[in-house]
Amino acid sequence: MFKKILIANRGEIALRVIRTCREMGIKTVAVYSTADSESLHVKFADEAVCIGPPASTDSYLKMSNIIAAAEITNADAIHPGYGFLSENAKFSALCEEHSIKFIGATAEMIDKMGDKASAKATMIAAGVPCIPGSEGIIENFEECKKLAAEAGYPVMLKATAGGGGKGMRAVWKAEDLQNAWDSARQEAKASFGNDAMYLEKLIEEPRHIEIQIIGDSFGKACHLSERDCSVQRRHQKLTEETPSPFMTEKLRDKMGKAAVKAAEYIKYEGAGTVEFLVDKHRNFYFMEMNTRIQVEHPITEEVINYDLIREQILVAAGVPISGNNYTPKLHSIECRINAEDPHNNFRPSPGKITTFHAPGGHGIRLDTHVYSGYMIPPNYDSMIAKLIVTAQTREEAIHKMKRALDEFIIEGVKTTIPFHRQLMDHPEYASGNYTTKFMESFTMES
Repeated sequence: MFKKILIANRGEIALRVIRTCREMGIKTVAVYSTADSESLHVKFADEAVCIGPPASTDSYLKMSNIIAAAEITNADAIHPGYGFLSENAKFSALCEEHSIKFIGATAEMIDKMGDKASAKATMIAAGVPCIPGSEGIIENFEECKKLAAEAGYPVMLKATAGGGGKGMRAVWKAEDLQNAWDSARQEAKASFGNDAMYLEKLIEEPRHIEIQIIGDSFGKACHLSERDCSVQRRHQKLTEETPSPFMTEKLRDKMGKAAVKAAEYIKYEGAGTVEFLVDKHRNFYFMEMNTRIQVEHPITEEVINYDLIREQILVAAGVPISGNNYTPKLHSIECRINAEDPHNNFRPSPGKITTFHAPGGHGIRLDTHVYSGYMIPPNYDSMIAKLIVTAQTREEAIHKMKRALDEFIIEGVKTTIPFHRQLMDHPEYASGNYTTKFMESFTMES
């Protein structure tokens, strides 16, 4: 087992990893930028090393500084959390070169699954259902036009290096394809330095349902059921739940088997998710694989009483998985609390928290790194907390979430608490009748 783990991340996920390490008797090293010197992950780690100024490129993305921090503190493993370097093949390889265990996927696995076009080709070879469209990168516009006609409109153009909705265009008719092709490539080039595109049939009325998987170093994998992540704004998840209100036992069995097949085909090691789009007829198609822990992992932990961070660490240390697939017996919902103004187009709201009161009670969990007096820096993602509730049924979970949101007080900055409170009252959400298009018709009440 590892003696000391450096957490190459910040905020609530860094604190989350520190807590499990402490329970396992493993020493921890926090790294931080100068903007994060007062964050709780810095205070609760056994050691802390400043790795640079506020800009991510000069701190949390600066591989040489993180490796140097691991070496001077004698850390024998690095946990990357999510975001930043968690799916960076070069960083995974760099850790291996320096004899530091990267608690995540190998460089080869990240390369296979991190690029969307190569991931799709890999999944087709594995026999996992994929969305009709190009089997790899599109060479030119003429090929794009031919593929779109074959798949049938509407189609979706996607940047192969994409993320966060960048370089994506829905095209409903042939005469709009050229403009979409040009603008998507320009955006992808500006965002990722890579304008390579692929094309898929656009799935109408889709749900975004992901399967949590764990794989070990012996080639075995299991799944820990699904999470419904369909409530999104600009391809960014706002709330998640498990089990999905759209799920049936038959569909869960089929999707779970497909996810395990995908993981075992690439001999996947660690925690990851296989993401699917599911149409209104419950046909499911592989979308992408995330080779890291997810923001929304706590809801899975709550419904099956399972510490995913602990399992990640055990698998990285060479311990085999139990091999059991799981079915949730409870219902859990997560609301991402962001420092944003939902009444003003979700505009970021950095600043000082003057009052902070956390909700409590049975079945309520709050993952956060902030507190009264904490200064939210403008340099990073605006998520400041994850509010998770767990109950016997979905209806009970929604009522519990309403009560928890009513208790949750954050003053000094704007937050998305009012949005989530209105969401819980929305009839379509309450009935479970929502898709990834839900937010297009959602209007905040004053």
